Amino acid sequence: MNVLVLGGAGFLGSNLVRRCLVEPHAHVTVLDSMEPRLHSTLDGLKDVLARIGFIQGDMLNERLIGELVCGQDVIFNCAAQTSHPLSIKEPLFDAQINCLGNLKVLEAVRRYNPTAVIVYTSSSTVIGKAVGDVVDETHGERPLDIYSANKGVAEKYYRIYSRVHDLKTVMLRFANLYGPYGKGYSEFGFINYFIDLARRDGEIPVFGAGDQTRNVLYVEDACDILLRSAFEPRLIGEVFYAVSDEHLSVLEIAQTIVRVLGRGRVTQVAWPDERRRIEVERVLISSARLREITRWRPRYSFEEGLARTKEVLERSLQP
Repeated sequence: MNVLVLGGAGFLGSNLVRRCLVEPHAHVTVLDSMEPRLHSTLDGLKDVLARIGFIQGDMLNERLIGELVCGQDVIFNCAAQTSHPLSIKEPLFDAQINCLGNLKVLEAVRRYNPTAVIVYTSSSTVIGKAVGDVVDETHGERPLDIYSANKGVAEKYYRIYSRVHDLKTVMLRFANLYGPYGKGYSEFGFINYFIDLARRDGEIPVFGAGDQTRNVLYVEDACDILLRSAFEPRLIGEVFYAVSDEHLSVLEIAQTIVRVLGRGRVTQVAWPDERRRIEVERVLISSARLREITRWRPRYSFEEGLARTKEVLERSLQP
């Protein structure tokens, strides 16, 4: 099985690469731009680099992406600008990656390898603030920031290319992933940021009362459904939520991180105005539709996922 992972040096991408390497006869190629504004590093791949093909390059490079998609059985597109605040500050940069980059990938697959399966990793934030008690795929979209708007636009590209050009596209919306090799920056996923602060025995700032709620998902569970989705024809051409049943407040998340890692402390701070404007507040998401088709269930609770993350962090500190 030939697998191409776009954005494979990122948090989700590097974990997915490791998951793919578990499969027998898997040949994995990684493309990553190593863009400094995205804080890209090879830390998550350093012990598997000898087992993969790694290319530093950009999916905006039409010649390069055209060459790379040839001969691939499965293409996972994890390449993205994922910072909500950065998308507000640099909207054209976000659109280049999250819109134009996806169009170039889809065009390359259409021209050079139309039989490949291409799985796109999207975000639950495309909907904006939740309306009603439970969010599913029928919920409307009123995104609150440029990143979320562009992820929703890209989903529609994948659906159109499936319908018009018969490409085998699958779109999965994730929410609040956490785990090993995450970025320790607040704008790139608050749970991994909290984990990094706790690891450093620092203060974890929770905005306001911390009563805003989130579904959480351990990254290994996300990688399992990504791989499974590439081989489930009933998912082609549609978008699905892939989330855990665990629904926790931000304060509960911070407190659990401190307890499991045994380090750090929680402090509550006032809301920054720019973050309050794009806050989605309380969200409860259902992935019942995806589970009915695939029978996928997350294996790890939040505490179990944190414990596994702690093990990886401790191993990385060993000489």
